[in-house]
Amino acid sequence: MEILNALEIEAMVDVTKLVGVIGLLAFIVSCIAEVLKHVKWLDDVLPTGIVVIVLSLVICPMAIFGMLAYAGQSITWFMVFASFIAAFIVALVAMDGWERVTELAGKLIKRK
Repeated sequence: MEILNALEIEAMVDVTKLVGVIGLLAFIVSCIAEVLKHVKWLDDVLPTGIVVIVLSLVICPMAIFGMLAYAGQSITWFMVFASFIAAFIVALVAMDGWERVTELAGKLIKRK
């Protein structure tokens, strides 16, 4: 029973780290998007939502690759795939905030 409790605590720590990284990346994407919104040419050509998605699709893989290079691990195909999935989550958080994400999580995860 102690092993299961230890595993649950470790899983919770991993989830909190993941949420922290998503929050940090969403903050970075939001800051860059706010700066780019003031570029008149870009604001006329692309809507802000598209800019946020493109920024997320660039920044998230770069963050994963940087983290893997720092840790000295090799890059595998599923990490690249996961970085693109994470990019859409980061874009969602950057555009709509945490309220939308918690609403979607509440619908997907049934609480007992």
